[in-house]
Amino acid sequence: MHPALRAALDDRGYSTLTPVQTAVLDPALEGRDLLVSAQTGSGKTLGFGLAIAPTLLGEDDAFAPGATPLALVIAPTRELALQVKRELGWLYAKAGVVLASCVGGMDMRDERRALERGAHIVAATPGRLRDHIMRGSIDLSAVRAVVLDEADEMLDLGFREELEFILDELPADRQTLLFSATVPPAIAALAKGYQTDAERIVAKSETPQHTDIEYRALMAAERDMDNAVINTLRYYEAPSALVFANTRATVNRLAARLSNRGFNAVALSGELSQSERTHALQSMRDGRAQVCVATDVAARGIDLPRLDLVVHAELPSNQETLLHRSGRTGRAGRKGVSVLVVTPRTRKKAERLLGWAKLRADWGMAPSAADVRAMDEERLFSDPSWQEVATEDEQESVNRLLEAFSPEQLAAGYLRLLHTLRAPPEELADLDAKPERAREFGPATWFAVSGGRDAGAEPRRLLPMLCKAGGLSKDDIGAIRVQSDQSFVQISNAAVAGFLATVGESMELEKGAQITQLASPPDLAGKGGGFKRDGASRKTTSAKPHRHKAQASARQEADEAATPDRDRTYRASDSRKDAIESPAAEPGNAARPYRKPKGPPPPKGKPSSKKNRARAAVTALGKGSGKPRSKASSAKRPSKSIKPTRGGK
Repeated sequence: MHPALRAALDDRGYSTLTPVQTAVLDPALEGRDLLVSAQTGSGKTLGFGLAIAPTLLGEDDAFAPGATPLALVIAPTRELALQVKRELGWLYAKAGVVLASCVGGMDMRDERRALERGAHIVAATPGRLRDHIMRGSIDLSAVRAVVLDEADEMLDLGFREELEFILDELPADRQTLLFSATVPPAIAALAKGYQTDAERIVAKSETPQHTDIEYRALMAAERDMDNAVINTLRYYEAPSALVFANTRATVNRLAARLSNRGFNAVALSGELSQSERTHALQSMRDGRAQVCVATDVAARGIDLPRLDLVVHAELPSNQETLLHRSGRTGRAGRKGVSVLVVTPRTRKKAERLLGWAKLRADWGMAPSAADVRAMDEERLFSDPSWQEVATEDEQESVNRLLEAFSPEQLAAGYLRLLHTLRAPPEELADLDAKPERAREFGPATWFAVSGGRDAGAEPRRLLPMLCKAGGLSKDDIGAIRVQSDQSFVQISNAAVAGFLATVGESMELEKGAQITQLASPPDLAGKGGGFKRDGASRKTTSAKPHRHKAQASARQEADEAATPDRDRTYRASDSRKDAIESPAAEPGNAARPYRKPKGPPPPKGKPSSKKNRARAAVTALGKGSGKPRSKASSAKRPSKSIKPTRGGK
């Protein structure tokens, strides 16, 4: 190993190397092309930094003044390329290295000026490096070594054309190294085409894969996915956690939800600018943010310190992505936890992913609110601060507290203050509980409401109107049947007296909406189109199949009207389509809907224009009768169209 690199490793406290780092330092492989596969978190970055050192430095103690690049390191994402630049920076610092980066999202002019000043090693992403090559802002004639880091991911992201273009531009006598977690056939084909007599290295750890990572699969209801993530974060209280989602929309929603619940959360997705991504990662590194919600591509290759927890809010698409996600934790000998949030619908997929990745997970339920509180108490009692003696600065405050409050008051106040500093856990639905069967509504009285479908009456308007005007709750109302000319409502007998007293003698719910008590249930046979609401369950019934779309809409809208004090009112004069007040609101005319006037539409353009008036006249001649013109009548008409002449001629 080169003396400058050994000194850098000693300064960092490296006493032993990982298997992949040991394998690439074999003297027999010096200067040769390598195709290396190793598990995530095995130290591949430091491995290829050590592997290219003999090619770059040779027998020299340090680099010559920077001119044209001697090595290229190509990575799939901006974060990974910048991370490689940082790692190689300290590794080659004592050798006087000058590094530059060429990544998307950064100012290309700054990168070009850095290349003009000279750099020994360039870390780049494929697209931006190709742009520099095509613009002539980088000279590759002196490149001695090229490294493709996470080569499988670059092919998955569609960078094959860019990689082939870059490799074709490099000198033929270079050293080419491909580092990847897996070597699928596409990578093998790329290696065969652009490497010479490459040595295949499969670096296997002495222990099984991800032994420093504890896998847990936690079940939760479909609607409780966000709540399960919140409780998981609260249960583990990791100083730094990474939450994965599959889409940008889910990332933004989860980040906003966590921020609202008191977490210091940042989002990381492809729609962010480079400066925004850099700030998000820096806030995680310096401890200002506790949770990072990210997509797979955005988090590819990032290395966050003290990352103890990875949460898969949505399951990955394949086992490689699962390993890459989980590999962000449990690095460099640290322990980590990888949690898969699983719903009953995705359980089979989770089992397949774990089986393909040859991983074992502890299955259980997502932490409930009680589980989180119990864990809070366990952490509270195990905190070493209880065993420490009060310092001189603390003693005065301790004495004041003891004088002012009893031990019981101190304990209760401490617990209350402690709970205000943490996000409260969420209540989760019980997956084992069977859904309650719809209860029978029971004895009820029918009422008729003036105005039906023709007047724009809808269940979503009737329900809150009845609750507001009659002092009812949604449980007091049974079936709602909307007919063409009037509507019928079923009210529980227990609530009828209070309802009549609240409505008063006028029996008017709102202006133009009268209600009448019926002595017997209405005869709805054959009328159809009704809306049935029995107890806690509501459904639409219809005798005519062609109305199923309107009834499905009514069912959806009725669900939105479950709150009695909703600020929406019903007017019998409302048109279902236009919802405007019209003369139909007058008494005795409530059931007449608004109708669009018949006749041809007015001509477009300004009415005062002579040209438009002439066109209107021609249109009236052709369409005024509403009948097609006969051949005889067409023959009598002049063939030329009427056109206005200048000067009134």
